[in-house]
Amino acid sequence: MDNLTRAREPFRFYTRLNISELTGIKAVNLEQLLEGIRGVSGACIYHHTHRLLQQHLYLSPEPPNDFSYWIREVLGEDGLAEKLASIDILQFSTIRSLRDNIICAIEEYIKEKPLSKLKFSSEDEAFHFIKSRSFIFSTGYIAYDLKEFVEILKKITIDSIYFHIFEARLRLEKKTNDFSLWIRESLGNHKLALKIEHVDPYTRTLEDLRKTIVNIVEKEIV
Repeated sequence: MDNLTRAREPFRFYTRLNISELTGIKAVNLEQLLEGIRGVSGACIYHHTHRLLQQHLYLSPEPPNDFSYWIREVLGEDGLAEKLASIDILQFSTIRSLRDNIICAIEEYIKEKPLSKLKFSSEDEAFHFIKSRSFIFSTGYIAYDLKEFVEILKKITIDSIYFHIFEARLRLEKKTNDFSLWIRESLGNHKLALKIEHVDPYTRTLEDLRKTIVNIVEKEIV
């Protein structure tokens, strides 16, 4: 039975503390926003595409990113705002590719609608670039098989779930979430790893995401 299969390497559960910092970079129009997006750190792009996601995953999913929100609410460019809001974050495995997609969307919009460059915000409504800094800590929980894994998964904090699902895949460029990676590489269970990978984390709250993964794993070890 899979629940008796001992992993080649145990799964170590981590959590993170997230701190936001001002970069001192701001924008009052689309050209300045575009310049900022090109030049800021990946931690900054991550913050502005995942900040609302982190907050709303505790309640309801599918929030807009900061770029889309500012472009719509402050500059009134609804077309571009909608285009940026519709970007499927799940399809990107690196911050670089996500950044490039955002840049391309803004560049195309400015080319098609050059008058959009003439719209300025007031200084009070300027877009301020902020970076997200994460500090990673061990929870002390270690799982050697699926049975131990699912029991720990039921009680760890949602910050730990966020780290292993979102941060590991995108910020650490692991191409997949930590859970699937461990199940595939240390347990050799490719089918189960794929089932977890197919769960769209961007359309669920963190608690719903926990329940979904727990359910998938428990069905495997019955």
